[in-house]
Amino acid sequence: MNKKLLTAALLGGLALAQSASAQEFDDRWYLTGSAGFNFQDSNRGTEDVPFGTLGFGRFFSPNWSVDAELNYQNPSFEDNQNLNWSQYGASLDFRRHFIQAGRSWNPYLLFGIGAQFSEEEYVVPAPNSPFERADGNVAAKVGAGLQTTFDSRVAVRAELAYRADFDDQSINPARAGRDEDYFGDLLASIGVVIPLGPAAVAAPPAPAPTPVAPSCADLDDDGDGVNNCDDKCPGSQAGQAIGPDGCPVPVSIDLKGVNFDYDKATLRPDAVAILSEAAEILKRYPDLRVEVAGHTDSRGTDAYNQKLSERRAKAVYDYLTSNGIDASRLVGPIGYGESRPIAPNANPDGSDNPEGRAKNRRTELNVQN
Repeated sequence: MNKKLLTAALLGGLALAQSASAQEFDDRWYLTGSAGFNFQDSNRGTEDVPFGTLGFGRFFSPNWSVDAELNYQNPSFEDNQNLNWSQYGASLDFRRHFIQAGRSWNPYLLFGIGAQFSEEEYVVPAPNSPFERADGNVAAKVGAGLQTTFDSRVAVRAELAYRADFDDQSINPARAGRDEDYFGDLLASIGVVIPLGPAAVAAPPAPAPTPVAPSCADLDDDGDGVNNCDDKCPGSQAGQAIGPDGCPVPVSIDLKGVNFDYDKATLRPDAVAILSEAAEILKRYPDLRVEVAGHTDSRGTDAYNQKLSERRAKAVYDYLTSNGIDASRLVGPIGYGESRPIAPNANPDGSDNPEGRAKNRRTELNVQN
C-alpha cells in the first residue's frame, strides 16, 4: 500500500474533524494510549500477544470523535518461536459516543480504517535462510466500548474491537496449504484519554435584566388621557372634559347667536348653524347633560312671555333630539320668560333699547355636570 496515500488520508480526516468543531462541547485535542491483548487469527499460526497503542484526537461534534492511532504487537509463531513476526500499523478511528448527562461511563461504537504492516521471517532450504517478508495492507476495524467523561483530568476507555488485516501474502499459512485473503484479530484493551490544555470555561449567563418600574410618564391611572406626571387632578371621572393638566374644564356651549325674531319661536337659519355645532359638541362628550332654557325680552305680559320662552326652548329641544341627541341628556325644555335678561331692555333714560331686547330673545344650553 502507498504510505503517502495513507498519511494523506489520516491528515485529511483530522483536518475535516477540526473544521467541523464547534464550541458547545469539549473540543480540546487529547492524547490516547492503551494496552491490551491481541487474540490472533488462528489461521495465521501465531500465538496471542499483548499490544499497545498511542495516538491523538479530538471531538468534532458533541457525539463524534476521531483518533489517529499507531499500534504495535510482536506475536510468536506457534511452531517455531525463534522466528519473528512483527505487526504494526496506523488507523483513523471514528467513535460514535452515546453520552447522557449525569452518567460517568458512556458507551460508544468504533469504526476505523488504516493499514497494517507485517514483518514475517520464514525458513527455506537455502544458505541465507531465514528470509523475511515485509508487506503493508489495508485494515478495517469495528468495535464498541465504554469511556468516562472529561470531568476528571483523565478519561478511561475500555474497548473490544475486531480488526480485519487484508494480508494475502503471508508465508506461514501458505506453507500449511491455506490461502488466506485476510486475518481477523480480536483486540481487547484498556486505555486513557488525556486532554491537552485547560477546559474551556463556559461564559457566565447574562444577568437577568433588572425590572424597571414604569415611569409616571407611562401611566394613566384615571384613564383620562393625561399621564400621571402631568396629571394635576388624578381623580377625574370618566366622561368629564379634561384639560392638558388632567383637570376637568368647563364645557361651554355658546348659543349666543341663537336668537329669535320679535314675538317668534321659529329657528332662524343662523340659529340652525349654531345649533348644529352644539349637537356635535354633545356627541363628543356623551356623558354631558344640559338644560334647554328659553328667554324673552320685557315686552308683553309675564304670562305671555313665559309661554313664548317655553316655545323657544321647545324649538331648540326638538332640533337637538332630531339630530341624534338622546332626550335623557336634556333637561327641559324650560321657559324663564323675561326673568333672566342678559342685556338691558331699556336705556338709562327709559327709552327703548332694541339691541338689548334682541339679545334677550334667546335660548341657552346650560351644562348640568
